[in-house]
Amino acid sequence: MIRSCVVVGGGGAVGTLFVRRLLEAGREVCVVDTAGPGEEWADGAPRPRHVRGDITGAGTREEAGLGRADLVLLALPEQVALDALPHLAGELRPGALLAETLSVKQPMAALLEKYPGVETLGLNPMFAPSLGFEGRPVAAVVRHGGPLAEELLGLVESWGSTVVRVDAAEHDRLAGASQALTHAAVLAFGTALAGFGPTAGELRDIAPPPHRTLLALLARILSGAPEVYWDVQYANPEAPAARRALADGIRRLATVVEEGAEDDFGALLDELRDYLGPDLAHHRDVCARLFGMT
Repeated sequence: MIRSCVVVGGGGAVGTLFVRRLLEAGREVCVVDTAGPGEEWADGAPRPRHVRGDITGAGTREEAGLGRADLVLLALPEQVALDALPHLAGELRPGALLAETLSVKQPMAALLEKYPGVETLGLNPMFAPSLGFEGRPVAAVVRHGGPLAEELLGLVESWGSTVVRVDAAEHDRLAGASQALTHAAVLAFGTALAGFGPTAGELRDIAPPPHRTLLALLARILSGAPEVYWDVQYANPEAPAARRALADGIRRLATVVEEGAEDDFGALLDELRDYLGPDLAHHRDVCARLFGMT
């Protein structure tokens, strides 16, 4: 059973999301972070123990009780997590669970093959941490499964999330389309808009719902931590192909409009309707609800 948890990077947004829920579930939690305690806790609410330091330091690992923990969760940027792994994997007790929340899974999966003897699990909350788990998907890559991994996945489901199990390669392929391509499209929209002419202030009052929605997505990305979006674009091996597909899509649209006819444009829309298939009505209804809020 998971009783003792160490959340490395527990002061960040993703780490805090897990820390709060683990505490509410009655688990003992130690936060390891290079920054001091910053989260405010309600009076009477369970609080984590906090160790300020770098997890690559032996003193920090000892103070955190790394070798006694049932669960060690890495809520860190990708390169930081990859660099930290050799310092901590060998200190985990046999059968402990090492979990991570990286947005890219294959590099960590390859590195973890060097550290048998512990359960390993990759989690990727497919939403901004401020939204919470309820009603949202969490991708799960079970590398070396066992009772603790299943217990943690059960907790995530009890928090209201849908756990979607994939392998590391499938995770990165789907994340390339759902995250890298999406973020690239929004950032490209913002970059194009900034060079196109009208100011954001001029557009705010006149913009129709689709434009306001894209502006809202752009603002959300720009209000987040740059390293999160950098990891999605730089570390995912599928991201370059996603960006090329986006550029190809723009070029194809331009060719159809500038060199073709209205029938060619209609054929392009028919092709996209075929791609959405039976999901078209669902996504159309989602759009109607979104626009009802804009």
